Amino acid sequence: MAARLRRELSAEVDLVRGHYGEFKVLVDGETVIDPGALAVLGILPSGRKVVQAVAARLRA
Repeated sequence: MAARLRRELSAEVDLVRGHYGEFKVLVDGETVIDPGALAVLGILPSGRKVVQAVAARLRA
């Protein structure tokens, strides 16, 4: 996901390893995507949804 954000948005991205089942995307310290408990089950938002959410936050 980090590589896709770099490629599609030309954004500076830091990848931080979290705990098992943790998946969050933050922009300037604010959470943009957080699937919560679903991440533990492997249910994550689509790449398209993540890119759109980050792009919208960067425009704001």
